[in-house]
Amino acid sequence: MIKKEMIAMLLAGGQGSRLGVLTAKVAKPAVSFGGKYRIIDFPLSNCINSGVDTVGVLTQYQPLRLNTHIGIGIPWDLDRNVGGVTVLPPYEKSTNSEWYTGTANAIYQNLEYMETYNPDYVLILSGDHIYKMDYEVMLDEHKASNADVTIAVMPVPMEEASRFGIVVTDEEGRITEFQEKPENPSSNLASMGIYIFSWPVLKNALIKLSEQPNCDFGKHIIPYCFENNKNLQAYEFNGYWKDVGTLSSYWEANMELIDIIPEFNLYEEFWKIYTNSSNLPPQYISENSVIEKSIISNESEIYGDVHGSVLGAGVTVGKGTVIKDSIIMRDVTIGENCVINKAIIAEDSVIGNNVTLGIGSEVPNKEKPAIYAGGLVTIGENSVIPADIQVGVNTAISGVTTKEDYKDCVLASGETLIKAGERV
Repeated sequence: MIKKEMIAMLLAGGQGSRLGVLTAKVAKPAVSFGGKYRIIDFPLSNCINSGVDTVGVLTQYQPLRLNTHIGIGIPWDLDRNVGGVTVLPPYEKSTNSEWYTGTANAIYQNLEYMETYNPDYVLILSGDHIYKMDYEVMLDEHKASNADVTIAVMPVPMEEASRFGIVVTDEEGRITEFQEKPENPSSNLASMGIYIFSWPVLKNALIKLSEQPNCDFGKHIIPYCFENNKNLQAYEFNGYWKDVGTLSSYWEANMELIDIIPEFNLYEEFWKIYTNSSNLPPQYISENSVIEKSIISNESEIYGDVHGSVLGAGVTVGKGTVIKDSIIMRDVTIGENCVINKAIIAEDSVIGNNVTLGIGSEVPNKEKPAIYAGGLVTIGENSVIPADIQVGVNTAISGVTTKEDYKDCVLASGETLIKAGERV
């Protein structure tokens, strides 16, 4: 029988609705990040850097690109005969077939996969956070404290604590109280959604709560373990960790990569971030271009100016175009004499000549003010913006648009333009 000390289960099924048009056609963990990466590369790289060589990736929403990206796990050295990476979508069962309805329900539906490896410990991860963490150190603490469950936590500002699951600990780090998104939090130690379970404890909790609708770790499994007098320990993490679940936090995390001394460093030798980057030709920068404090990925052709921006692979920037404080994902074509300011442009989009993105006054978005905010212009993938168009801030565009879609060639601040047939 195969025996693995610890296996990882990586939850990557989320839609990421707060990213608006960016996740209309793709799961949040598959969204581009930092030019050449996708968000899921970070937890996967953490696994291989921590010596965890068996990873189940649970997919659900729009899984195609994620599946293609992961493949058989070669870039992360996870193409193993025993273990390696396995993509685990919901599947047809003999009795009943059902979608994953909650984080714990998704893990429960894959009990058989976990049994195969007869693990001592199971590491539960989210597929949508940007951070570097050595899970081996966390496992050592789990063993040393004789814990049943160890929860990775980090201090957050007290005013933000009500957004998280909050833990209260004693001097030994044992959890004495667990509060899921409390109105009046008792501490500022927030759960990061990273758990190590001793396998018998996890298995028992999953089976016991299998009838629980929308079974979730934060709402059900952790409180159940707590109520049954299990030893729950907190593992405090003080490194960089970013939940890139909103457009503003996604934009900020990308912009932080190009700081003079980045808080999150992609260039460290000893903790590499691996990705599935096919063999692309190098980028080309023309003699008249100006590039300042930016990331430019392979196969890009730059004929204009790029300031403080992150560009994915295969991006073309036309002559006379100026890009500032923007994220341009792979295979985007931007015409000549454009001004692109604080925009997020998703993959395979085309921007015509003389287009201006990000002008006008700060007006809240009319349809989804909580999503399209922060003064950003967000353009979904495979979109087309014709020549001579001006677009305001806190706006979203998705689909192949024509001049007739714009009043006097303008999309005013706070407006949303989603073509029929496109998903918001």
